[in-house]
Amino acid sequence: MEVYDLVIIGAGPAGMTAGVFAIRKGLKTVIVSEDIGGQVNMTSDIENYMGFQEIDGQALVEKFEAQVKEYQLTEKLMAVRSLKKEGNLFYIRTQSDETIVGRAVIICSGKKPKTLNVPGEEEFRNKGVSYCSTCDGPLFRGVPVAVVGGGNSAVKAALDLANYATEIHLFALSKLTADAILVERLQREPKIKVYPGHTVVEIKGSQVVERVTVERVASKERFDIPVQGVFIEIGLIPNTDFVDDTVERNELQEIKIDCLCRTNIPGLFAAGDVSSVPEKQIIIAAGEGAKAAIQAWDYLLNLPDSPMKG
Repeated sequence: MEVYDLVIIGAGPAGMTAGVFAIRKGLKTVIVSEDIGGQVNMTSDIENYMGFQEIDGQALVEKFEAQVKEYQLTEKLMAVRSLKKEGNLFYIRTQSDETIVGRAVIICSGKKPKTLNVPGEEEFRNKGVSYCSTCDGPLFRGVPVAVVGGGNSAVKAALDLANYATEIHLFALSKLTADAILVERLQREPKIKVYPGHTVVEIKGSQVVERVTVERVASKERFDIPVQGVFIEIGLIPNTDFVDDTVERNELQEIKIDCLCRTNIPGLFAAGDVSSVPEKQIIIAAGEGAKAAIQAWDYLLNLPDSPMKG
């Protein structure tokens, strides 16, 4: 069975950066990922990634991927089902029942959107319910929509949807927690109406979304608002379903790492949003991916049976 020096799980900014650094260190490397780009594909305008005053998420992913391809890095587009360590080797089982073996692993699997868990959410998924304004915003041109959430992602979604929808109803459990510059832009957009202290408790319709039932948190009073789209932006949870309980996690279920991206399992590293590193930003994920690859190289170099010795 083919054994890789390094297996990278995930192909977002952390995973792709780790791949480039690993190849430059001479490691036999493979990236295993369900998709390319991860959450960045769901991001519209990026204004805080050095080297670009402004760039959209998909364009940045294309630049990352072009650099990865330049190094002829092996990529396998498939979801990971399980990860376990036996002896000094890691065994990664994919959804297609392929087993990939590596001496070291970096988990860069990112996060996925949280769900509201309200009636109608699952029924109308892809029938008006969305978790990505960048992906689906153009589908709601000329109709009213709702956005649920009060942080940066929700406010960005509302601003993005103002390019398409006739009106945007933004529901936040409390006051907005987004960056001040985003809130200022929001306040200047006449299409957006903000409902602090409100939440969506049901999504209704026949074949597609037609309205939402909204509850005032303080009084529990409910009322309906007609919308044809509902964008849920209430946060993210780590993609760690394939990781067993031997890998330590924090209260947010993020993989615990030290300042060198090391987990509690020797040879297992984590980088980017799936890890416990504070502040979830593209530029931080990329930097952590580079750091993890360098540390994986150092780990492999010091193995008794290191493939880089001799």
